[in-house]
Amino acid sequence: MQDSRLPKTIFVGLAALAAIYFWSIYAQLPDVVASHFNARGVANGWQPKSLFFEFFAGAVAIAAFLAFGVPAIFSKIPTAMINLPHREYWLAPERREETLAFLNGYLAWFGCAVLLVVTTAVNYAIGQNLHPGKPAGAYFLLCVLAGFLIFAISSSIRILTRFSRVPSDGFTPK
Repeated sequence: MQDSRLPKTIFVGLAALAAIYFWSIYAQLPDVVASHFNARGVANGWQPKSLFFEFFAGAVAIAAFLAFGVPAIFSKIPTAMINLPHREYWLAPERREETLAFLNGYLAWFGCAVLLVVTTAVNYAIGQNLHPGKPAGAYFLLCVLAGFLIFAISSSIRILTRFSRVPSDGFTPK
């Protein structure tokens, strides 16, 4: 059974550190910040810094919903509403808790990954606003994005591999 406490603790810690860091730097930013950049790192979109951070808070809320909200919903909704291969087997009463624990852990890690991407992108934008013209952090941002893509693909394969098979223990679907 997968334990989701570690990724959820990491999520809360990362969110708290990001909030403290971004709050401490907020006053140093101009009133209107560059918020979107082309592939070369040149700003091509601007917005008031308050709106910029509201979007960041919204992205954190979405990541938190993935890590905490979706697993809570899964634990409450009927099995028929959960889209999972061979759900009759994997969500049978004797396996439901273990299956939901696995999905809970996966979603907690996925929420952490989304939060890492969002905070890295916001940090990149802040760096570009505080030090215009310097390509500060572009390579790191690309590495984080590539890591996220690898994580998302490998996690999807892991989930599909796990739930696409049904062990032979005499189970017959309804």
